[in-house]
Amino acid sequence: MNEYLKLFNLFTDIEINDFLKLSQTILLKKGDLYINNNEICDSIAFVKSGIFRSYYYSNNDDEITYCFTFPNKLLMAYSSFISQKKSEENIQALTDAEIISIPKATLENLAKSNSNWLRFLKIIAEKEYVELEKWIFNHQKDKAQQRYLDLITTQPEYIKEIPLHYIASYLGVTQRHLSRIRANITY
Repeated sequence: MNEYLKLFNLFTDIEINDFLKLSQTILLKKGDLYINNNEICDSIAFVKSGIFRSYYYSNNDDEITYCFTFPNKLLMAYSSFISQKKSEENIQALTDAEIISIPKATLENLAKSNSNWLRFLKIIAEKEYVELEKWIFNHQKDKAQQRYLDLITTQPEYIKEIPLHYIASYLGVTQRHLSRIRANITY
């Protein structure tokens, strides 16, 4: 988390240490939920270790995985975090995980007392928007095979830990179609 915050070039070491004192380390077991749908996301977390999936339920009550979160990334149900309304998504640990969490209220108090934290929140909002737009474009223009290649290229060390049915859901294909995609790829 310390190194992650330094990447923003906004904070002094003292500000980062103060932030870390206000945060809490949470250990999650494989299968645990960080956020459950119909709960309000009232904190933001940094993934120190582990893999998470974000999913929602379709009108047919099928689980639809739409996002994976890997180490050294932020984790939250962003719409719920911003609006403070109940989340429509679930965020589940796919492996044992360790996160560093800070309550929204604490982060907002930091932003009131130090404009660097306000800039940090602005940058996070911009990054979330860019990621959402990228996801939409990729899911509309790229075929499932290309999205799978992107996933195994950007996260080769973690992809093996994600059950195939979650990857198939993320790609919007059946497990059978995913098997055909994997068979056509030479590693």
